[in-house]
Amino acid sequence: MVAVEVVEVTDELKNTYDVVVIGGGAAGLSGALMLTRARRSVVVIDAGAPRNAPASGVHGLLAREGIGPAELVERGRAEVRGYGGQVVSGEVGTVAREETGFQVALTDGRSVRARRLLLATGLVDELPDVPGLRSRWGRDVVHCPYCHGWEIRDQAIGVLGSGPLSVHQALLFRQWSDDVTFFSHTLPSPAGEEAEQLAARGIRVVDGEVASLEIVDDRLVGVRLTDGSVVKREALAVASRMVARTGLLSALGLRAVEHPSGGGEHIPSDATGRTEVPGVWVAGNVTDLAAQVGGAAAAGAVAAAQINADLIAEETRQAVAARARGEVPFSPEMESRVCEAVLGDRRHGL
Repeated sequence: MVAVEVVEVTDELKNTYDVVVIGGGAAGLSGALMLTRARRSVVVIDAGAPRNAPASGVHGLLAREGIGPAELVERGRAEVRGYGGQVVSGEVGTVAREETGFQVALTDGRSVRARRLLLATGLVDELPDVPGLRSRWGRDVVHCPYCHGWEIRDQAIGVLGSGPLSVHQALLFRQWSDDVTFFSHTLPSPAGEEAEQLAARGIRVVDGEVASLEIVDDRLVGVRLTDGSVVKREALAVASRMVARTGLLSALGLRAVEHPSGGGEHIPSDATGRTEVPGVWVAGNVTDLAAQVGGAAAAGAVAAAQINADLIAEETRQAVAARARGEVPFSPEMESRVCEAVLGDRRHGL
């Protein structure tokens, strides 16, 4: 006989979880999956604003090459729910420290307590103020050669000078096309070693500020400068300023700082995702600005394993103390029944 476990999908939050995961992308869902398989009570709170939503597919992800971002998330949610975890839609407004953990308040009035937090809120791409840029983002205006390079291979590619990584970006995209033009835009024209590198790779440099993009039949066909001239291009690479979504944790003293690359702001952490705030881990783009989907998912799994180990250490200390007092420790099954009974009494006002 085959045993079938029925998993109820609900947005009704329990009072307390071992771990609340804030952010439901690759990092958050991967972390939640690892934790639910470790028999932890977990809820993922997802505001539904993924960074890669405009992209047609996720690339470089083994065994899931080209999968749509929305489909990947739905598969991940189903896997987390399949092990008893919850995934609820909502936006976290505040997070506060309590004696035994954290109070997580949603903007719709709901709230929940957590023993540990996994922050996987991702980042926001801040783009240069060029008309037409945002609406083409993720289509023919791109940022990552490993995410989009194959799709725009052998095309006429422009690279917009927008920050300290722009020349490096131009050199990278040269791997996918021999027709690359660097627009200095608001930056000084490349000089010295950078100019020498661009020239050696056959990358043309166009000085002057970019005024807008030329779009014909819903396709990028050129870049217009403020002097009125148009340089024909089929794709444009832009190094956005990447800023971690972290405002909700400011009350805990956890703030974003400038990334060593100069490409934006992130939350520092150790190799496991542990932050300087006890009980809080981070994973994905919120701490690693350059992480792709596969790397973000891996980081979520690593952080989850460390969170579980941290909880086990705490529970072991409590068990040792209880044993020293002569108390009989609960088995996991007994503890679960007692918790359910207590919560049931509270729900019925007893």
